[in-house]
Amino acid sequence: MALMCWGGTTTTRASEDALMVTGDVVIARPACLLATLVGTVIFVVALPIAATSGSVHDTADALVKQPAAATFTRPLGDFSSLR
Repeated sequence: MALMCWGGTTTTRASEDALMVTGDVVIARPACLLATLVGTVIFVVALPIAATSGSVHDTADALVKQPAAATFTRPLGDFSSLR
């Protein structure tokens, strides 16, 4: 029964997935976390200007929400949402 489950999996696809997940954990997630932290600092500095222009929501979305979503809610190995 267990062999039937492995019938549709090729070793090439499995190694590509493992490489994508490994690259995500080792490179992409730390980079996204760093982008979230740097974006938060920039957002705090730019907050008075964003409040004056009425663009706090857009600024927060670009500098904090999108990098945080890429860091914490994106499935491992899925790079499609980073575009």
